[in-house]
Amino acid sequence: MSPAPPRSAFTPRERHIIEAANTPEKVQRWLESLPYNFEERGETLRTFRGVVRTNKAHCLEAALCAATILEQHGYPPTLADFESQDDIDHVVFLFRNGGRYGTVARSRDPGLHGRKPVFRSLRDLVYSYVDPYVDLTGRINGYGVLNLKTVTFDWRLSTRNVWALEQALIWMPHHRLRTSDKRYRRWHDRYLRYKRRYPDRRPVYYPNRHQWL
Repeated sequence: MSPAPPRSAFTPRERHIIEAANTPEKVQRWLESLPYNFEERGETLRTFRGVVRTNKAHCLEAALCAATILEQHGYPPTLADFESQDDIDHVVFLFRNGGRYGTVARSRDPGLHGRKPVFRSLRDLVYSYVDPYVDLTGRINGYGVLNLKTVTFDWRLSTRNVWALEQALIWMPHHRLRTSDKRYRRWHDRYLRYKRRYPDRRPVYYPNRHQWL
């Protein structure tokens, strides 16, 4: 098990972010303030330290940031990985408050950001992402959970890309998730209609928006 580093291991700028973002909601707001990392110059998988230095993050980098920050405030560093039929997974930071599940997350799609801690089970939480996940090719077909304390590499403060984390997420056990084909087709058709009308926008028309963090 890899213990959380002491606060002294962080730079002054990192400590300032950690001290200011002391709840999942505040971490979510901080992540949303960052430009999204579209990886224009090649693939990256940065730690919290790398994200602070470059000031941008994609979904997995954001999940690592949330895990690093909130671990300093007593939250277990836990990630949930959503598998998709098109092999474009989404990774979120998973937490519990009052026995209910919530997430902190960043995405190009606002419907895949974090969730309030209102879900009685992990499965219910995953289902809240099913409809917003539908785009041209995406559809959730499984999910898994990774306790970051069980990995042996430095996922918090390394200045290098942590490709070993990607492999850990791929190889960890996942639960299959069955969803309605009829419902999928309905949301897929709606997505196509929306993108024909608004090709440069991201949809936010989902009925579960009150559950978003």
